[in-house]
Amino acid sequence: MGADMATVRPYFDIGELVRVRDLPKAGHVRVPFYARNKVGRIIQFCGCYLNPEDLATGNSAGPAVELYRVAFQQTELWPDDENRAGDQLVMEVYAHWLQRCQADQSERD
Repeated sequence: MGADMATVRPYFDIGELVRVRDLPKAGHVRVPFYARNKVGRIIQFCGCYLNPEDLATGNSAGPAVELYRVAFQQTELWPDDENRAGDQLVMEVYAHWLQRCQADQSERD
């Protein structure tokens, strides 16, 4: 169950541009390869939850991680498919997979 969203100040703001990291993780990950290194926009803060990558290996003692809904223009994900122009794909991405698209990323990196 997620943390009380009224008490959590999200790291990313609604409307903020973010890039999905290409983390070298093996095993259970929730970020598809086609979204890695792609830019999307935060559209919702979903709360804080245990990391499903840890839970998949039986580790339930880790900290809660922020979860966001991120909207991607489908042409960002599949630039060669002209039929996707104007369409968006929305996916939930945990904060450790995201980085700001600004010059100062020192807090997360």
